[in-house]
Order: sequence, then structure tokens, then C-alpha cells
Amino acid sequence: MTEIDLERIHALAPVINALPGEPVPYYVASGEGERHEVGGQLVTVVARTQDTGGLFEAAFILGPAGAQGAGSALDAVQRSFFVVDGSVQATIAGRTRILVQGDSFHVAPGETLEYRLLSHMTRIFLFSAPGGALADLLGGGSRTEKHLFTMDSLSAADLQFPPGVEAAGSLELPQGSGGYFLSAGGGEHRAWPDALNSYLARPSNTGGRYFAVNTLAAVQPYIIRHFHRLHTENFVCLSGRVWLWVNGQEVLLTAGDFLHAPAGTIHSFAIGAHNTQMLGLLTGGVFEKFFDVTSEPTSAPVYSEGLVDPSTVIAGIQANPDLDLQVVGPPPERTLAPGL
Repeated sequence: MTEIDLERIHALAPVINALPGEPVPYYVASGEGERHEVGGQLVTVVARTQDTGGLFEAAFILGPAGAQGAGSALDAVQRSFFVVDGSVQATIAGRTRILVQGDSFHVAPGETLEYRLLSHMTRIFLFSAPGGALADLLGGGSRTEKHLFTMDSLSAADLQFPPGVEAAGSLELPQGSGGYFLSAGGGEHRAWPDALNSYLARPSNTGGRYFAVNTLAAVQPYIIRHFHRLHTENFVCLSGRVWLWVNGQEVLLTAGDFLHAPAGTIHSFAIGAHNTQMLGLLTGGVFEKFFDVTSEPTSAPVYSEGLVDPSTVIAGIQANPDLDLQVVGPPPERTLAPGL
């Protein structure tokens, strides 16, 4: 083992949002790193052998239901996979299991691996020691500057569940107010610029009491400051970071945090991490029209970066003065960088 220059390491400030190419302290915010698209999945490398003194490699694997991967039998490499979000079917040396958030699977040297993602936005963290696993994983892939996978390489057949595996629920939003099950990635999808709003429940499903929208979004600055006269909004951060500006005060929401904004609250929000997911629960049905007129319908369960023109949102607002949206000023003055 190479002797460590402790005095040098003590004096180094961490490198921010870049892979340093040498074993020095560094920080990589969620979604940053060296990104590759492989088999319909986005692999974000956060540690290479040259960054760790040859000790290990690490990467996040993010993909939709149906995406598959296989790993060769690597004779001198131990691999561990941790399910951060979603669910995956993994086969190690002929043994198959279904794993969900919080589960992990571990591949010993010389063992083969096959896996299939079972829900949209499944995310797995790979840690391997020493090197070799990344080269095996990234074979046939290509570098990308995007922070989300595309659906182009997956067919309808790829999105079907494998034999013996049953979906938790439907992907379609039903009509009427009866009970229903909805799988991850399901609902009625509406595209915003670098964001996707998915109705998980419309007012017609809840007897007009409320509706629910899941927002999946890239890093983006604050929207206009506004308030609502006729409805209450509730924000739940499912993953990533959501900045909320509430009556002049900034609040940061991370996974599991909740904010209640009753009618009359002046507010704005910004997305502070790539692929953030936020659940919005809005009372009544008065604001349903806002999401319909400011977005474009899509069948994709994820957004496409740069696909929707931002003017779509503004045009929808200007053409519909009856929305329960009272604009009080421009966005709060703050420039958000990844990881802030």
C-alpha cells in the first residue's frame, strides 16, 4: 500500500462536483458525476480507481421498469448493490430474489449476475472492490451530459413484468371514485420543462375533496411568487431537495419533509437536486385546470431534458385568467447550484 502523505491530505479542501483523478477529498452532489447511458439506464459514476488509490469503484444505476443488466463473473472483484429506490429482480449464480428499497444483494468473486428493474425510477448504488466492475457494467454504453435516462431503447415488451412477477397495481389512472391500486411510474403524465407532473389522483377520483400530483424534476430555480385564494397546498419531498420560499422565509425540504401552505400563503419553490420527487396534495379541485393548461400530455413516465418549451407554462397561465393563481412578484432572488 502506498504511504499516505497525511500533512498534504490534512490541508486539502474537498473538490466539489468533479472526479479528481487522484485520492483526495471530494464531494459529488446527487445527480452529478461521470454519466453513461447503458441499456436504457443512467449510470452515474461517483468513484473510479484513479479517484480512490485503486481501492474501489462506485456508481448509481437509475432506470425504468423493464431495464435489464448482466454482469460477468469477475474473478477478483467483490460487488455489493444497495436498493435506494424502487424494486429489482436479481439473479446471482442461479438464485433469484425480488428486492425493494433498503434491501441489498452481494456478488462474490467468480459469480455471475443478472438483474431486471421492476419499477420506474429504481435506483441502485454499486460499490465494488477493487476495480473492474465499472468496465463490465459500462460496456456498450455511451457518455451523456443528461441527468436522466431516455426511454428510446426500450420496447413495449421490455416494460412487461417477467413471468411469475405481478405488478403492485395499474399504471393507468381510473375513471370515477372507486378504490384502486397504482404502481410506481403510473398515473396520468403531464410534461413541464425539465419536469414531469403525474396525476396520482384527480378530483374525480376523490369525490372532489383533493387531488394528488407527483412531480419529478431536474434542478431549476424558483418560480414566480404567488398565492391561492381558494385552495390549500401541501408539499411532501419524496427524494432530492426542494427549496420553498414561504412568506419571505426559505425552507429546505429533503426526503420525508412536509410543508403546509393554507390559502393566502405567498410562496414559491425551486428544485435543488437532480431527479427530485415531490408529492403535491391540493384541496378541492379548483387548481386541476392549472396543471392541464400549462403542460403537454405524454405517455413517458419520466421527463426529457429540454423537450418542453418554457413558454408553454406562461402561455397557459396568460390564456386562462380564471386560474386560482395570484401573482405577487418575480421569483425570489437566489441562484441554486446542484447540491445546495
